[in-house]
Amino acid sequence: MFPKYDVIVVGAGHSGCEAAVAAANMGSKVLLVTMNMQTIAQMSCNPAMGGVAKGQIVREVDALNGYSGIVTDHTMVQFRMLNRSKGPAMWSPRAQSDRMLFAAKWREMLEANSNIDFWQEMVTGIIVKGGRVRGVRTGLGLEIESEAVILTNGTFLNGIIHIGEKQFGGGRAGERAATGITEQLIELGFEAGRMKTGTPPRVDGRTLNFEAMEPQPGDERPGKFSYLDTPPLEKQLPCYITYTNPEVHEVLRSGFDKSPMFTGRIQGLGPRYCPSIEDKVERFAERERHQIFVEPEGWRTVEMYVNGFSSSLPEDVQYKALRKVPGFENVKMFRPGYAIEYDFFPPTQLKPTLETRLVKNLFFAGQINGTTGYEEAACQGLIAGINAHQAIHEREPLVLRRSEAYIGVLIDDLVNKGTKEPYRMFTSRAEYRILLRQDNADLRLTPIVHRLGMKGLDERMARVEEKRTAAERIERFFRETSVSPDQINGYLERLGSAPLSQKVKLHSVLLRPHITMEGLREVLPHVDEFLSQFREEYRQLAEINMKYEGYIKREQEMVEKMNRLEEVPLPENFDYRQLGALSAEAREKLSQVRPRTVGQASRISGVSPADISVLLVHLGR
Repeated sequence: MFPKYDVIVVGAGHSGCEAAVAAANMGSKVLLVTMNMQTIAQMSCNPAMGGVAKGQIVREVDALNGYSGIVTDHTMVQFRMLNRSKGPAMWSPRAQSDRMLFAAKWREMLEANSNIDFWQEMVTGIIVKGGRVRGVRTGLGLEIESEAVILTNGTFLNGIIHIGEKQFGGGRAGERAATGITEQLIELGFEAGRMKTGTPPRVDGRTLNFEAMEPQPGDERPGKFSYLDTPPLEKQLPCYITYTNPEVHEVLRSGFDKSPMFTGRIQGLGPRYCPSIEDKVERFAERERHQIFVEPEGWRTVEMYVNGFSSSLPEDVQYKALRKVPGFENVKMFRPGYAIEYDFFPPTQLKPTLETRLVKNLFFAGQINGTTGYEEAACQGLIAGINAHQAIHEREPLVLRRSEAYIGVLIDDLVNKGTKEPYRMFTSRAEYRILLRQDNADLRLTPIVHRLGMKGLDERMARVEEKRTAAERIERFFRETSVSPDQINGYLERLGSAPLSQKVKLHSVLLRPHITMEGLREVLPHVDEFLSQFREEYRQLAEINMKYEGYIKREQEMVEKMNRLEEVPLPENFDYRQLGALSAEAREKLSQVRPRTVGQASRISGVSPADISVLLVHLGR
């Protein structure tokens, strides 16, 4: 019934979808298996992509020829660039999407790829022979062969949904849990754990009083995620902000005795940085209010997402508390919030390629690795998809360094440090933020996948080369073109900047605080004439390169120092127990993680600088 596939992807969430297209675009024949073809790429939680650090990840996924950015651009209802008041390393794009259009666009793009087949059924196990994965086994008893398998099961592995004192099996509201895989993986020697996440109630927008809330419009000139020519956003829907109050908190507390979180029925650890509303009320009892974001679910629906009000309290308590929130006095609820508990596998059991150490050509990606968020899941799927293809053809794997991408930071953190709670990306996790900006992900990453042989990159590579050349031309113009005091002093004085006493290069003027390229265009016609031939993103890149040149150079020097350790390989089967000079913890951790390089070893929790020195001495360095 089935041919033998190169790669089978289990699960069609954000991670599974990116894994499927990545492997297919590398040239593999892929089977995408999902329990429900109607929920492919479902936005299970909030209808948004991007945000602080997450927006950088979406742009990196796009630069690596993933589809998340393209789909978001086609389906967004609002766009905002966050952190504009800070330096460019902190700028983070975020978009509200139309939930239904998002899933429909993803399915359309998947179905347009002739290398991807689909099958709707539950996978209950994997086929392993001689320490190598050979396919999957389904609930109907079918055995489908493949050279590699990528598990992207999300919250479905033995998932349990909690609402107050009620609990029932499920991987998402209205969908059953997946069983069988965890038990088999434990038999194979894998370590498993439990995590939990939650979602807020959805409400009827017709019953809300938006006059009582603060509107939060999108950017006046909305941007986008993809580096390709996706359609611009012509109109936008507003979001709104409101707040809880002591009355809301009092109603919530009345249900604490029935909360699965406080009564101990939930064993899994929840996300530290996205706590439930009852957790916020309990942990921050001194605060009189908490912010609530009211977000539209799409163009043609009245359903609204109550961001910041995630809860697993009884539905009647959620309802009573919501009606005490300003603007929600007459609210009608479409469905209550709930918590979901699910199995995950500590990611220290993976190689940096996301292949498991125990079973060859078996890859894990997404929430199965203990992460939270669409963006974190999507980038893992993409890397797993590329590496599954590379592995079965015995080709060079894709392992991104911490200095190359936020994706590299994320996977490096997971594989070397593991996680005891749902892992979420922040800009603070990256040491080289000024190098890993959202505006230059294409320059950093597109050439890498092009070199690996991914198909369909001609347009992207042409854009990368055009962008690089344009930025160099703009920088050269600013370094070579002079400006006289009579041309610019009026503008400088208006900004409170010291006037010029003689001709200087434009570059030195641009380096002053508050001076921008756009401002110079307004007062210097020859500058405007030159810059008008370039796209805004090219001008922005050149401006950042010039203004932050010193910081960029400093970070590049730091990278070069760290890369010296990254270039010192460690034998894969090295017996760390023979090195008595290593600490006992270092011997244990190094034997468990099996780092590829001394640089990777240096980032393993419990391995000290003294331990690294011992390794370098042993290696003759």
